[in-house]
Amino acid sequence: MKELFKVADAVSQDQVLELLRRVKGPELEGNIVDLGLVSEVMIKEGRVYFSITVPSDKAEELEPLRQAAEQVVSEIEGVDKVSAVLTADRAPGATNGNAQPQAAAPGPNPMGQPVGSPGSGTGAVPGIKHIVAVASGKGGVGKSTTAVNIALGLKELGLKVGVLDADVYGPSLPRLMGLTGEPTPTAGEDLHPMEGHGLKVMSMGFLVDEAQPMIWRGPMVMSALTQLLRNVAWGEIDVLIVDMPPGTGDAQLTMAQQVPLAGAVIVSTPQDLALIDARKGLNMFKQVSVPVLGIVENMSYFLCPSCGERSEIFGHGGAEAEAEKLGLPFLGAVPLHMDIRSQSDAGAPVVAASPDSEHSKIYKDIAAKVWSAIEETSAAAEEAAPKIVIE
Repeated sequence: MKELFKVADAVSQDQVLELLRRVKGPELEGNIVDLGLVSEVMIKEGRVYFSITVPSDKAEELEPLRQAAEQVVSEIEGVDKVSAVLTADRAPGATNGNAQPQAAAPGPNPMGQPVGSPGSGTGAVPGIKHIVAVASGKGGVGKSTTAVNIALGLKELGLKVGVLDADVYGPSLPRLMGLTGEPTPTAGEDLHPMEGHGLKVMSMGFLVDEAQPMIWRGPMVMSALTQLLRNVAWGEIDVLIVDMPPGTGDAQLTMAQQVPLAGAVIVSTPQDLALIDARKGLNMFKQVSVPVLGIVENMSYFLCPSCGERSEIFGHGGAEAEAEKLGLPFLGAVPLHMDIRSQSDAGAPVVAASPDSEHSKIYKDIAAKVWSAIEETSAAAEEAAPKIVIE
């Protein structure tokens, strides 16, 4: 299945781009390739996908351009289906200083549904009861390690748990979970998730080579995330943990807007610089009405494996103080320890590899608090829902 997001040998990008040079640009001068309007060309199993950048205010009138581009590419021998999407470099009224990629018109996405259309996948995911995002404002705070160990802690509670790696640009779950190989397809067009340590797992890292960069803009990232979530045969799952990429960009907005998140867990280190970015993540989830289940302070302190001396390398207690300040639950403090690092690098997360260790107990306690918060928020939402009485 690695061909899912790679160029197949039978049809090349050069062939696609050469034929697209026959399509005139929006002003009928030059062609869409030489004008630099074509990007994100993907080819899989005889199907070709690409995006065309157009002014957002002209998206509707340039629909014939998109159709013409699809038509010329369909002439390539070996191409069974072509899907093009129109994208805009920036929102209407945005200046060059704050340009934001966005979907400009509802062209088909790689799974055949229009990007941004009502059919693109809002609402619950069948079989999944609760979806929880594990997020951070910045990278390098140990968010992925925390997400995996929370998931394993939830499994220890007797729950059926899955993990989705939503970091398209830098997927970590294959390495953290010690999983290699490719997901197998179902009888339809969905994929079976990979399985490891009792968890169901899906990641872009299973579909592309580890060293291959994903040079995609916003609409393609959003489409890929929707596929990884909705075109996977998850089965019956109590909690799906979503390992979010760092920051507050397209991936976070896609997850917040496309699925009903039960809540978010924020991971931060104690120092002020990390907390500044963590606050951005907190505010983002607040703005999209996703409850924050609590804050985890990772790398809270260092325990010397030789002498047992405790050193607070990054400070200590900053995340706990922030949680208290904001009136949010503080879920726990995870130490900086070589066992956590080495076992994660080896594909054996500490909760799975050393379930009785002190570090595992910390993660399990965090997982128990997360589950308790999920149950509370679910009960509150059910209580707030309107009651229908039939007489």
